[in-house]
Amino acid sequence: MATALLPLKDLVDAKTRLAGLLRSSERRALAQAMAEDVLGVLAGHPGIGRIVLVSDDPGANMLAREYAAECWAESELGCRGLNAVLECASARLSAAGGDAQLILHADLPLLAARDVGGVLDALAGGAALVAGPDRHGAGTNLLAFDAGAAPRFCFGIDSFARHTAVAGQAGTPVRVVRSVGIGLDIDEPRDLTELLARGPIPGSRTGALLAAGLGSRLALTLGAGGEVGRAGESAP
Repeated sequence: MATALLPLKDLVDAKTRLAGLLRSSERRALAQAMAEDVLGVLAGHPGIGRIVLVSDDPGANMLAREYAAECWAESELGCRGLNAVLECASARLSAAGGDAQLILHADLPLLAARDVGGVLDALAGGAALVAGPDRHGAGTNLLAFDAGAAPRFCFGIDSFARHTAVAGQAGTPVRVVRSVGIGLDIDEPRDLTELLARGPIPGSRTGALLAAGLGSRLALTLGAGGEVGRAGESAP
């Protein structure tokens, strides 16, 4: 069994790079829907024994309870910045002993049980570190490792290259796991273009939100290449 560690930004300030496309209430709704989809996959997976949500969002505790997860306030960890927060949270989990850890982002609307299963299978097969890159091969959307063997976290710009480089310097072999569910995170308009191009997402909160009308408006607003119009138009 593994423990899933899920950092979640304050949903009020979520997805600022989509500000020219979505209203703040829409960005919050989208961020929450994607987080719930990820939590739902984790909560329903037989290989995940514990879920820890790390967030200062006012609604994080309620969200965690709905999916039988724990919620740790980021501010109470005594660390600042994503990498430091993850280091503190991972160390706390390791100090308590136990399971392998799986760290993943909360904005993966196509994540499926088979994606999580593939990562856990890689760990069970002896992989010291499993890394799941984004669809561009630039960012890192998932890391998994045995308890007590946390890597140095390098989330940020070009994090996948940095994670693999740091692991190589430490002599830690990296198993790379690529899939659509792990690779498609939603940060920029072009990511929404890619998501919409894949059609309906049945049985998901994100899919329901898009089907309720947001998807149609986005399809009209998004220009070629996932840009917002050609003259800088923003959502009404």
